[in-house]
Amino acid sequence: MSGEAASPQTMPGAGAASPGESPDALRARNFLTDNPALYEAQFPDPGHRAARFVDETVRRFRGGRTLLDLGCGTGRDAGYLAGIGYTVTGLDSATAMLDHARATHPAANFVHGDLRAFRLGTRFDTITCLDSALLYCHTNAELAAFLAHCAHHLTPGGLLIAEMRNGAFFLGDTELLGGPRTRALTWRGATYRSHTTLRIDHAAQLLRRERRWTLPDGTALHQESAWRLLFPQELRYFLAVAGFDVLALFDGPGPRTDPVWEPGAAPSPDAASGDRLHLVARLRAAAPEGET
Repeated sequence: MSGEAASPQTMPGAGAASPGESPDALRARNFLTDNPALYEAQFPDPGHRAARFVDETVRRFRGGRTLLDLGCGTGRDAGYLAGIGYTVTGLDSATAMLDHARATHPAANFVHGDLRAFRLGTRFDTITCLDSALLYCHTNAELAAFLAHCAHHLTPGGLLIAEMRNGAFFLGDTELLGGPRTRALTWRGATYRSHTTLRIDHAAQLLRRERRWTLPDGTALHQESAWRLLFPQELRYFLAVAGFDVLALFDGPGPRTDPVWEPGAAPSPDAASGDRLHLVARLRAAAPEGET
């Protein structure tokens, strides 16, 4: 998709299935990531709070200014950080998101890749992975692969900064599991309605999401996705095995917490009961062997 978004009537993914497209293939499509401008309307960040949170975290923990943003999406965080002096590469698996990012944020570099298996041939001072992108690593093997690739792409002493849903939140709170939750988004004169239900798959340790869209032309779209539920001690273990020392692991304040992060706000020490979890880890000086 170019920087100029298509109209709601012609947006890719806004109509019925393509000829020959199976119901399973249609469910696998992600309507919002297929349509980046609509994604940003659904999840606005006009003050670049997430990117400013990253910048302050890098400075607080003495990180460097070459940065890899994993799961970069529309590129708005990468673009902001590039604009304040970082050298930024964004990686994502969604082609439409990358097309939008390249057209909208030319100061950053964007590459297509899977965060569980990427090889870029260079190292970075800082790696970020925000908005629960890390939780698309559903299995232990996928999580270990993600962290191993991060280690191979960080300079010794480099920072890993991640932000995600917090598995520990669901030990004592079912607030997000009631449903379905209904939301209406009006964008460019057209209204998109979504009905979202969350449930826990205990055996797989996944938070499963079912979302049913009603598009402006009346088309119904059913989509399913899932996030791994990680607990703080479990995450510490995987990081230690991968060669990282955890510098901070806290539930707030962050760019998506309530109350929300503001400049100068320090992490809450040893707090991990909120619905978001924020991680800062440093790669040990003896980096793991292997090619980048």
